[in-house]
Amino acid sequence: MAEQAGGGRRVVVVDDEPSLRWVVHTGLGRAGYTVEEAEDAHRGLALLRQGPAFAVILDINLPGMSGLEAIDEVKRLCPEAAVVVITAEDSMVNAIEAMRRGAVDYLTKPFDLEELLLVLEKEGERRELVSEVRSLRRVQGDPREEMAGAAPVMRELFKRIGQVAARETTVLIRGESGTGKELVARAIHFHSGRRTGPFVAVNCSAIPAELLESELFGHEQGAFTGAVRRKRGRFERAGGGSLFLDEIGDMAPALQTRILRVLQEREVEPVGGEQTVAVDVRILAATNVDLERAVAAGRFREDLYYRLNVVALTLPPLRERKEDIPLLVSHFIARGNDELATAISGISERALARLASHDWPGNVRELENCIKRAMVLARGTVLGVEEIDAGGLGAAGPAAATGLGAAVVPHLRRMVEEVAVGGEGDLYQRVIHEVEQHLLRLALERAEGNQLKAARMLGINRNTLRNKLRAG
Repeated sequence: MAEQAGGGRRVVVVDDEPSLRWVVHTGLGRAGYTVEEAEDAHRGLALLRQGPAFAVILDINLPGMSGLEAIDEVKRLCPEAAVVVITAEDSMVNAIEAMRRGAVDYLTKPFDLEELLLVLEKEGERRELVSEVRSLRRVQGDPREEMAGAAPVMRELFKRIGQVAARETTVLIRGESGTGKELVARAIHFHSGRRTGPFVAVNCSAIPAELLESELFGHEQGAFTGAVRRKRGRFERAGGGSLFLDEIGDMAPALQTRILRVLQEREVEPVGGEQTVAVDVRILAATNVDLERAVAAGRFREDLYYRLNVVALTLPPLRERKEDIPLLVSHFIARGNDELATAISGISERALARLASHDWPGNVRELENCIKRAMVLARGTVLGVEEIDAGGLGAAGPAAATGLGAAVVPHLRRMVEEVAVGGEGDLYQRVIHEVEQHLLRLALERAEGNQLKAARMLGINRNTLRNKLRAG
């Protein structure tokens, strides 16, 4: 099953027939999708406002806003979502209009559930193909994707990359979240003898454990509900190239055993298959987990650890190489101008000083996001302190040490003053609800729409998360 960007495997079903919603919910749920229901377009759009979705299954004849009218709003709220229109009326006009507005397919009731699953699987494969083409362009030398760094620790890292790239060893890349572990893996691949082969990446923590096996090793037709045809896994698709296993420290023990066997035997067995398939692939793995501690605690196989840890590369956090911030900012501005169609020429010295005073717990990824947001909000061509603060950095240095207070106290003070006029209010509940919703959405954003992963980050179960999002 595909790891689909832009909503993970979340599907929103919008139909006023409870029985149809139940059938679709049950069938897609068994196929590994996270399904949410709505009986009309307004409620369906409210679900989309809570976070991205991989697909929206949308009836045309709905109470209030029609499905055709809703397509435009769906594409505005969630441009990446695949819209599949369903209707009891087999109308050519409706079909043409639905596709014109951006639907990927049009199914007439009653439809076969496997037909819907096939539509979703094809959409997942299309997105994977687009992602792989982009990856291939990057590893073939797009200068904007080069790693930026001039600090001594980064120069040493570049030397190590050059040393290990030409050798067919397994490499374990270690570092905090956001330090650029995938960029290191791409650099190793691009400078290796496998550069003309594919670079295939999979985030082991972003895919539910029960689906990761099929994603990595593939499956035969009929292996499980939703397996409507044979599918090659990531190991097969990376043949002749490199497979990047990101966040391998989060992998379930049973899958660790299978990964170890692949490393030993150089062959995989697809789910539901009886024959093994030989694979020629170099493994590059990454983790932000202390694997030695995980081995000691019994959460990670010791033999797999030694197989992966043939050569280890450690990325420094941004707080340990702050002298690279000006170089990184220039790099992100150049790339942002291309991606965002902006014309930012640089950044002020005061703004750079503000960036340098921040500790960057989110590392390079946090810095990049800050610069991008600042570029979108910029009024002129030079980024200043105002744009950087508006970009999400907020108070830096000593003020930042006080935590969230520096950013939220002014807002809370205004809320208190407004309530004080009347003497009574529900200020406590309003603030708790507002903060909670922002936190939930930020966790979902960081988890790329994967509700299970977001729930784990928050320390709550997925049902609690879903209920809180619906209540928002």
